[in-house]
Amino acid sequence: MNKPHSESRLARFVSKRILDLKGKKTQARIASEAGFPNPNVVTMIKQGSSKLALDRVPAMAIALDCDPALLLRFALEQEAGETAARAITEIFGTPVTGNEQGWIAEIREASDHSDPRITTRGRAAIRALFGK
Repeated sequence: MNKPHSESRLARFVSKRILDLKGKKTQARIASEAGFPNPNVVTMIKQGSSKLALDRVPAMAIALDCDPALLLRFALEQEAGETAARAITEIFGTPVTGNEQGWIAEIREASDHSDPRITTRGRAAIRALFGK
């Protein structure tokens, strides 16, 4: 079977989320919650033989219990290709996840809403939090 998207971040992410939800939700339930009449559609998405349609991202995010902005990023890459997805985000901005919004809110509060520039020291401190 042809699997042109098997190495996409979306396919890997969907596979991981399905594994993470094992014991809580079946793949059939995920498909139903995402609005797919056939659970095989989810299998095709996670294996990379089918794309996730952009209009299905919100429902799929709910079904996978994940942030829709993150899923949208991956779906845009898969749908339009990395170069086109990059152009879309340059024009409209990168979809920000709920977790990222939390970081932004904390930065704003900690800086008294002064719109601080990222410095070498600040970048190093953030990267150190993530072991980089």
